[in-house]
This record gives sequence, C-alpha cells and structure tokens, in this order.
Amino acid sequence: MNLLDNNGTTVTEFFLIGFQVNKCLRLFLFCLLLVASFATICGNLLIIVLVSTSRSLHTPMYFFISQLSANDILLTTDIAPNMLNILLNNGGTITFSNCITQLYFFCASETFECLLLTVMSYDRYLAICNPLRYTSIMTHVHCVKLLVICWLIGFSIILTDILTISRLQFCKSNIIDHFFCDLVPLQEISCSDTSVVQLEIFLLSIPSVVIPTIIIIASYARILISILKISSSIGRHKAFSTCSSHLIVVSIFYWTLFSVYVFPTKGGASSMNKIFSLLYTVFTPLINPIIYSLRNKDIRQAMNKIVKKSFT
Repeated sequence: MNLLDNNGTTVTEFFLIGFQVNKCLRLFLFCLLLVASFATICGNLLIIVLVSTSRSLHTPMYFFISQLSANDILLTTDIAPNMLNILLNNGGTITFSNCITQLYFFCASETFECLLLTVMSYDRYLAICNPLRYTSIMTHVHCVKLLVICWLIGFSIILTDILTISRLQFCKSNIIDHFFCDLVPLQEISCSDTSVVQLEIFLLSIPSVVIPTIIIIASYARILISILKISSSIGRHKAFSTCSSHLIVVSIFYWTLFSVYVFPTKGGASSMNKIFSLLYTVFTPLINPIIYSLRNKDIRQAMNKIVKKSFT
C-alpha cells in the first residue's frame, strides 16, 4: 500500500466529508438515521426470530427472507456507525485499513443480495410455474446449497477488486466527498491509473449483477405469462400475491443500485448520488422487513402468535 499526499508524506487516513449542511439539518439527519438504523436492526432481527421459531415459516421462501434480513443487518452495521459519527461531527476520519474493510463488506453484501434475490426469483418461478415439482426440487438441502453458493460467491468474487484498490496510490487528496468508503469516490481521489480497477469492476459485474438481472427478468416474465393463463381472477390474485413482495424489494434494490453505479450523475459522489446511496444503504434494509411483514399474512400470523404467548 502506498498512500502519499501532495507533499510526498504518507497518508494513513481519509477524511469523509459526509453531508455539508447546516447544523440543524445535520442533527435532524442524525436523529432520523439513528432511528432508521435501530429500526432496521430490530425489524430484521424480528424476521430472523420469527422464521427460526415458527413452524409455519419453515419454507424455502421464508428461509431466504431470513438470510436477506441477516445481510441487511450486516450492511447496516458496516455503514451506519461511522456515518452517524460523520453527521454528528460534520465529517470524520477513517484509517486506510478500516476504509478498505468497510468497502469490502459493503461490496460483498451488495453482491450477495444480488445473488440472493436471484435465487428468490427462481424459487417463486418454481412455485408458480412448476408447482407439482416444487417440493421435490426446493428441498432444505438444496436451499442450503444455494445459500452457501451465494455467500461464497458474494464474499470471494469481490476480493480481487478490493486487493487492486488497496494497492492504489492516493497523492491528490485524502478527502472523500461521501459518507462512507465507496468505489467511485476512492477512484476519484487516486493518482494511480484506475483503468485496471474499472476493467475488473466491469468484468466482475457480469456474474454478480448482469447475469442475475437477466435471470430475474426471465423468471418474472415466465411468472407473468403463467399468471395470465390462470382463468379465475381469484387464482391470478393469489398467484401474484406470492411474489409481489419480492418483486417490490427487487425493484427498489435495482433502481437505487443502477441509479448510482450504472447511470450515475456527473461526479460520482454528487449530492444526488449521496441521496441514492442513503436509499440502498439505510432505507432499503429498513423497508425490506416492513414489506415482507405488512404484505405477508404468514409473517403477521406468526407475529401475532408470539405476541399472544408473551401476554398469556
């Protein structure tokens, strides 16, 4: 690792600017994001507990939902603490090693979510388009294998890019115009040639983002065709309701992700991109359990049973 500032001295830490707004707005954002982070952890922990303890939720779909909740907790704990510190102090420092570690867990978490959402769309495709073989295909062993593959790929495929980034030289500045260590802001302040990093990101995005996106689109195209073939309106509504929550989560996740990394505004860490970054690092993990609990009858019933047991 070679980090040099403009005077040729070693840079051991970065300064994260965060949101440069007045004190009252910063305090408001701090309180809002503190509550959102706490609610995210509690909400996702509740989903994990409900799926683990309720027999009615011991199905592949809820098994994958609980893993999505675990990943959302990981993402929140990776980003939120330092983000809140930056808001409270109008900026903050982070060491180079901590910056790279934060970037690794952030990228690994996002990659894992892309893969898990793909597996969940495949699960919904089998449930609706091939219901007679669903239970024989989506066995517990098969679900665990799919999950392990997602975790392994998510946390290993990004290592190559992280190692390359850790070897970049930073001599322009140690100031990052963002609230966490992200790919684009780090490349912007590097004085090294980042073409290799950009090539690696492009190549890695094919198995981690492009292929999963194609699979999700293809799965839901087949699901939509199958639903339209159902003669009764009640049957169509019931079939669509089994995958609507997942479709909402997928839409929100990919919309925010593509807004920042595929169709970014000019300047990778602009105010608009910071807002989009807040959406997928803070509010997407928050609304995931809300979507699955409020729109899901089984989750609500399991929650009601736990509440009744607690007060009896």
